[in-house]
Amino acid sequence: MEQHSVERNRRRIKQGRVQSDKMNKTIVVVTETRVPHATYKKIVRKSVSFKVHDETNDAKIGDVVRIVETRPLSKDKRWRLLEIVERAK
Repeated sequence: MEQHSVERNRRRIKQGRVQSDKMNKTIVVVTETRVPHATYKKIVRKSVSFKVHDETNDAKIGDVVRIVETRPLSKDKRWRLLEIVERAK
């Protein structure tokens, strides 16, 4: 029983770059993964964007951030800002 509850609370963490900070308390983060093409085996970049809750409006465009999965906060927001890894130059 205990092991099940530990597994349930394990939240996914992703790292990506802030693409937009136009919304209030929300940023858009883009993560890139490199995967081989199914047929041609060439490495291609796939990007996915996430709407992320940023309570203090701290992150700016170009920052590298770490985000953590959370309960649904709105229609599109399911992630929360964990930390800013690197500031944009």
